[in-house]
Amino acid sequence: MKRIFKYILFALIAIIFIGTFVFLFVKSKPEEILYQELSASLADISRTAVVTGKIEPRNEVNIKPQINGIIAELYKEAGEPVKQNEVIAKLKVIPDMNSLSAAQSRVRLAQINMKQAQTIFDREKALYGKNLVSAEEYDKVRQALDQAKEELSAAEDALEIIRDGVSSKNATSSSTLVRSTVDGLILDIPVKVGNSVIQANTMNDGTTVATIADMNDLVFNGKVDETEVGTLVEGMPVIISIGAIAGCTMEATLEYISPKAVENNGANQFAIKAAIKADPSSKIRSGYSANATIVLQSVSQVISVPESALEFSGDSTFVYVKNVTGEYERTQVETGLSDGLKIEIKSGLAEGATVRGNRIIEEK
Repeated sequence: MKRIFKYILFALIAIIFIGTFVFLFVKSKPEEILYQELSASLADISRTAVVTGKIEPRNEVNIKPQINGIIAELYKEAGEPVKQNEVIAKLKVIPDMNSLSAAQSRVRLAQINMKQAQTIFDREKALYGKNLVSAEEYDKVRQALDQAKEELSAAEDALEIIRDGVSSKNATSSSTLVRSTVDGLILDIPVKVGNSVIQANTMNDGTTVATIADMNDLVFNGKVDETEVGTLVEGMPVIISIGAIAGCTMEATLEYISPKAVENNGANQFAIKAAIKADPSSKIRSGYSANATIVLQSVSQVISVPESALEFSGDSTFVYVKNVTGEYERTQVETGLSDGLKIEIKSGLAEGATVRGNRIIEEK
């Protein structure tokens, strides 16, 4: 019995010894390293710049009143189309007291001058009928009377305009009516009925009654970094994407590059402008945020590999190419344009070649 127990003990020790040896042998073997296999293929590669900015109408026109007054009526609302000379608002005049007093004084003086001119004319006319004055003298007196009448008429018109905002002789062009100066869409009416408004003069810009723009003539305004502005040329095609409208892209043409940089968060940037070819039926609103994609460089149908396949050593670039035996050979290549994912291979690699990519890490 003791002998059997001894054999069993020896067997267990042998099994443990052999198992430990096998385990250590397996652990000491180098693990097989697996890599992704990538193919060198023909592709179109382009380097682009993405610029953020806004969609805006090329020209916005601010409509201002011709006189000081109070908004009595508004005939239009923001978002409505408007034609040139169409009435937007009507004003109630608040005459300036100094101007009103001066206009009244001018009328009284004109009345006095006309009365005197009429008296002189009547006297000269009677004398002319008796051939006691010359025709030349008579014509001068008649001309003076006509001038006095014209001055009185002008003074009365000026008084009516200051007092009422309109002359009875030119009622169709009343300055109490605020009219659009262009065709377009009303973007904003920043005033309400009852608001006081003032006309533009040398001291101030005046009150804006409405802002109007042609929404069929839109531009993209943005800023590009100084590292990319050197590759831009006026006339380049631009693709505009509007984030607020899903799937909305529009073609545009780069038409302006600022010659002067502006500093933005410590970086020098240059303003750019692109003319948008918008569909008239599209509902594009002024002020939409947008991205402009500009193709800086592009090549077509060139041999390319993913950038992850490259190895850099000094000034040289290498890839590992799979040979007929299934092994990877380190091969020097000349690279070209990159889009950040794929890179052009100018020489050193044939189309269809298999190259080594990133290492595959197996889950344990």
